[in-house]
Amino acid sequence: MKHFLYTTVACIAFVGVASANEFESELKQLANGKIAEIVSSGEVVSAVKEQNGVTASYDQAKIDELDKTWRAEADAIEQPMIDEVLEKPLSAHLAEIQEGSGGLFTEIFVMDAKGLNVGQSNVTSDFWQGDEAKWQETYSAGKGAVHISDLEQDDSTQIVQSQVSVPVIDPDSGEAIGAVTFGVNVDNL
Repeated sequence: MKHFLYTTVACIAFVGVASANEFESELKQLANGKIAEIVSSGEVVSAVKEQNGVTASYDQAKIDELDKTWRAEADAIEQPMIDEVLEKPLSAHLAEIQEGSGGLFTEIFVMDAKGLNVGQSNVTSDFWQGDEAKWQETYSAGKGAVHISDLEQDDSTQIVQSQVSVPVIDPDSGEAIGAVTFGVNVDNL
């Protein structure tokens, strides 16, 4: 019985991993093609550089304070901090890209060198992404890094998506200056 139980658990674990990576090849292709083109655009690079100039001196206490404010505003009627980010030209640019993607992109958000949101097509649940793999495994790894999340189904939309994240690279220095995450509807690959 013990052997059966371990075999069953191993099979279930294997099936979970297989479905999590089912679109990995296509998602990496997308990351190295269309996503890389968007991320290297002047709009993205200049917005990240500009925000890095503002947030470079932020310590963890400041980051936590900003994140707490963002999370509180996400459920509030008044959302001055969220509105400020959504009203940036970069956010409008990202919303246009998402809208023009034919349903391929479900969300796009750009993060700075601290993992703080620079711009986004939709409101994120938090302001600081620096504690998450999408930022840590791309920004820290630098040029060529790609992070692909597990597949997740959105209960409200029934869309199956994966998040694809890549670093933003300064074309002058070749160094990572931020990161970008794209929600990708895998049915539209």
